[in-house]
Amino acid sequence: MRNIKNIVWIVCIFLISCSSSNNKKAQKSAEVEKEQSTTGFAEISSAIFTIETFENNRILENGMGFFIAPDIAVTRLSYFQSANKAVIEPFDENNKYQVSGFLGFDRINDLILIKIEGVQRTPVVLSDSILPEKEKTIYLGKPTTNVVPVHEGTVLSYSNMLGAKLYKITNQLRSKSGGNPVFDSNRKCIGLAFMQIVDFDTHTYVIPSIFISDLLKKAGNVQPLSELNSPATDNSALAYNKIKGLLIETDLGNIRIKLSDKTPQYRDNFIKLVRENYFDDLLFHRVIKGFCVQSGAADTRYATADDVVGWKGPGYTLPAHIVPGMYHKRGVIGSPRKPDTENMRKRSDGSQFYIVTGRIYNDIELDELEKENNHTFTEEQRNVYKTIGGAPHLDGTYTIFGEVAEGMEIADQISNLEVSSDFRPKKDIRVKKIRILE
Repeated sequence: MRNIKNIVWIVCIFLISCSSSNNKKAQKSAEVEKEQSTTGFAEISSAIFTIETFENNRILENGMGFFIAPDIAVTRLSYFQSANKAVIEPFDENNKYQVSGFLGFDRINDLILIKIEGVQRTPVVLSDSILPEKEKTIYLGKPTTNVVPVHEGTVLSYSNMLGAKLYKITNQLRSKSGGNPVFDSNRKCIGLAFMQIVDFDTHTYVIPSIFISDLLKKAGNVQPLSELNSPATDNSALAYNKIKGLLIETDLGNIRIKLSDKTPQYRDNFIKLVRENYFDDLLFHRVIKGFCVQSGAADTRYATADDVVGWKGPGYTLPAHIVPGMYHKRGVIGSPRKPDTENMRKRSDGSQFYIVTGRIYNDIELDELEKENNHTFTEEQRNVYKTIGGAPHLDGTYTIFGEVAEGMEIADQISNLEVSSDFRPKKDIRVKKIRILE
C-alpha cells in the first residue's frame, strides 16, 4: 500500500508540474502574441533608430532616439560626453546616417536635438498632456519580418524623481541605455524612456514630451558636436571684457555679480550655463546664516518640500583652481565640492555656486584656523575678516571665481530665512533667471 501511495503521489506531482509548465508556456505564448501585434505602429516604427556616439574612432555609447521633425531627432544628451561624431541606423533599414550636428540641449532633462544627414522620416506625434496613473504605455521593438513588437505597460506615477519631473512606468526596456519613445493608447509619444537602478532595483522612467516640445521650440542653428565639449578659447576673456557683468534675478530682488579673469575656466563655464538658461528656476537650496547662500543644483527646479536636494549637477566637475591672494571675504562667489573623503582631488561641482554672507572673526579665531588648516592669513585678510567679515575657514581649499558688485542686501535677506535641519529654506526662494549685462 505504501508503494502504491508513493506512486500516486509522484504521479500527482508530475501532473501538477506539467500543468504549471503548460500554464507558463501559455502565458509566455500569449505575451509574445501580444508583443507581435502591430496595432497600427508599423509606420511609426520608421521614426525610431539606434545611435552610436564616438570620440574620433572610439565608440563611446549606444542607445536609441527618434525623429520629432523630418530631419531632426531627439535622444539622450548623456550619450554625447566627449563625443565628436555620431551615426544612426533607422529601425526599418540597415543603412547608417551621420549626425551633422545639434540644435539645442537640456542638461537637466538629459535631452539633445540632433540633425540627421541624408534621411528624412515621418516624425512621431508628441503628446501635449500628462498621462494619469494606470494609463496604458507602449514602446516598440525593432521590426522583424514586417512585424512590429509592441510592449505594453502602465503609468505608475508622475512626479519629481531623480531630480526631474518623470513618469515611472511598468515597461521593462530590452536595452538599459534607453532613448526609446513611449506612446499612449492613441499612438502619441509621451516621452523618452531610460532605465536606472534605484535602491538596488531597475526601474523605467520617461522624460515627458512637454520638455521635448519646449526644446524644439527653442532650437537654434546647427552646431558641430565638437562644440558640446569644446574647451574655453583665448577669445573668451576678450568677449567677457565686453560685458558689464551678470544679474542674478531672485524672488527677493536682484544681485549683480562680476566674474574673475583669474579663474577663466570657472568664468567661462558659468557664462556657458547662463546662456543655456541652466540656472532658471533653481532654488537657493542651502542657506547658513553667518556663512553663505548656495544655488545651482539641477535637482531643485522641480523639487517638492520633502525632496532631498543638492546632489545633482550638470554631468561634470571642474578641477580646483586655488589662486593665491583670493580669499573668502564677504561677497565673494565660490564653487562648492564634495568633502575630501569622497573627492581627493578637490574637484568642484560643475554648476553650484555660493555667495559668502559671512560673519566677523577675531584674532583668536583666526589664529586657531591657521593652526587647523595650515594656512596663513595676510595682514590685509585679517583686517577684512575682523571688520567686514567672511568665511576664512574655506581659504586655500575652495575655488573663488567672482564677487558681488551690487545687491548684498538681497543675499543677506536670503541668509536670514528660516531653514529646516538640512539648511534648506522652509520658503522656496528661486533664481528666476541670470542675465548677461551687455
